[in-house]
Amino acid sequence: MPTGPRHLVSIADLDATEIVKILDHGDRYWALADEPIKKLTSLRGRTVMIVMFENSTRTRTSFELAAKRLSAEAINISASASSTSKGESLLDTGRNLEAMHPDCVVVRHAYGGAAALLARTARCAIINAGDGQHEHPTQALLDAATIRRHKGSIEGLEIAIVGDISHSRVARSNILCLAKLGARIRVVAPWTLIPRGIELIGGDVTRERVTICPRLEDGLEGADVVMMLRVQHERFAGEAPRFPNTRELSRTFGLSERTLAYAKPDAIVMHPGPINRGVEVSPQVADGPRAVILQQVSWGVAIRMAVLERAILGDES
Repeated sequence: MPTGPRHLVSIADLDATEIVKILDHGDRYWALADEPIKKLTSLRGRTVMIVMFENSTRTRTSFELAAKRLSAEAINISASASSTSKGESLLDTGRNLEAMHPDCVVVRHAYGGAAALLARTARCAIINAGDGQHEHPTQALLDAATIRRHKGSIEGLEIAIVGDISHSRVARSNILCLAKLGARIRVVAPWTLIPRGIELIGGDVTRERVTICPRLEDGLEGADVVMMLRVQHERFAGEAPRFPNTRELSRTFGLSERTLAYAKPDAIVMHPGPINRGVEVSPQVADGPRAVILQQVSWGVAIRMAVLERAILGDES
């Protein structure tokens, strides 16, 4: 029997088998981008609302493309165009959108827990496209797909996640996702940018697989994958400074050709974007042969197609 709509609020909601199933479905759609007609019909007649309360380029566009490639109707709503700008609560906005009978609502919000709040009462599927500093599950899934394509398997890999861990929902989702798939994760940042207990967010799964590295060279030594994160200045409001200045952070934790040499010769370089060139990563590395940053963007469409099918069709997908 079909299970009906499935929310995707957190990687914590998925076990390793479910993650692999999504990645396998994404594999089917990877090659579709090269076809002259980039259309399937599995979601024909369905409606996907993409509601962005924060700015987005890659996530919004890839969800829209994913929906359209599955023949769904995709409707984009920005924060400035929603009634929240007039004082309407998020919950009331969600109820009003649901009254229009969409099959799925994709939501990005500055409040951690926004997607979970909507999912609590929604009859349609809710997909978290990033909520505050909490999680960004589809980014972790597309990152896992990119790694798997280049490395064949994720189990046993040494993966360094470098940068502003404290404010990164991408880091949290990736730690959960990659640990469940058997990787060992190094969290690399100055102590002021590492949240206390980050290695415990997945219980025993992450406790056994996450290492804290407050020195860049130690974190990169022998790494198979280097995932760089930008400093998220927009989330620093009201906080005391976490580091002296951007130049100092770049000098001690920036990825350059010199520091990349500590990783394995075949290590790949990733970044969820947007990139601050010359800060967390040098242009030479970002544009170099080991960077797979644009492939992450391509995988974003394929994986989000798989996620939309899972959300709307349930076990029928």
